[in-house]
Amino acid sequence: MLKSKKSQDSVLSQVKEICRAYDIWPQKSKGQNFLFNLDAIEEIMAAAGVAATDSVLEVGPGLGVLTERLIMQAKRVVSVELDAKIFGFLEAKFAGNPNLELVHGDILKFNPDHYQLKANSYKLVANLPYNITSFFLKTFLTAPNRPQAMTLLLQQEVAQRICARGGKMSLLAVSVQLYGEPKIMGRVGRENFWPSPEVDSAIIKIDKIRNAAAVDNYLQGVSEPEFWRLVKIGFSAKRKQLQHNLSAGYKRPASEMKKLLNLANFDEKIRAENLSVADWVRLAKKL
Repeated sequence: MLKSKKSQDSVLSQVKEICRAYDIWPQKSKGQNFLFNLDAIEEIMAAAGVAATDSVLEVGPGLGVLTERLIMQAKRVVSVELDAKIFGFLEAKFAGNPNLELVHGDILKFNPDHYQLKANSYKLVANLPYNITSFFLKTFLTAPNRPQAMTLLLQQEVAQRICARGGKMSLLAVSVQLYGEPKIMGRVGRENFWPSPEVDSAIIKIDKIRNAAAVDNYLQGVSEPEFWRLVKIGFSAKRKQLQHNLSAGYKRPASEMKKLLNLANFDEKIRAENLSVADWVRLAKKL
């Protein structure tokens, strides 16, 4: 059920009052736009599918609006916050909560093993600033202790790029889709944040995350370094046909690359954006 406008205004007033009381000034450089819409919080919870037996790693809790729902529903929540003032507020707000462990630190240097978050044994929920999105995804999708699923609140354009299909693929899309299945679960307009960002956001879920053995099996004998070398070369010049990028990157004649594409049953004029992850695997095997 949708929350009333009066209820949303009340939450926003509380957010602003907390910031005044704790001398917290949201910083654009840190992606500090606090989500106050309770309907959006429920959408994130529904997408994450948190059960009473789950352990959850929360990234970027902000003022703890989503954290409140997570600790109500999950068995255990580990919440990582970088900002010292916000962390101090969270410690005061959640003092005495037995199923919440607050961590003051950088999520890009975080080791889930140190907090008993083992591979495929936890769900990750995050509200990510744009400037760390790619590195964050690489860190957790290739780590030894990968989550079983990730539910992320991202800028809408980034979410669309991650979930793109044939004709609109990018290096970012391939970088995620090799390891899991991303899907946009909902949209969150900029008006639901304070301060309001310049763009809208989207909720995406990356499900069925493959472990290292499953990735190796999917690559069918092609090593990850070989695969990524091919993909990066393929996307090295977006406007060029794939055969020309491959010729330049592998320093082989264009005629040889054209023949390779024909052997893999691709149109010789195809561009990198038209290939799915499975297509890249097929091409890598021919190489």
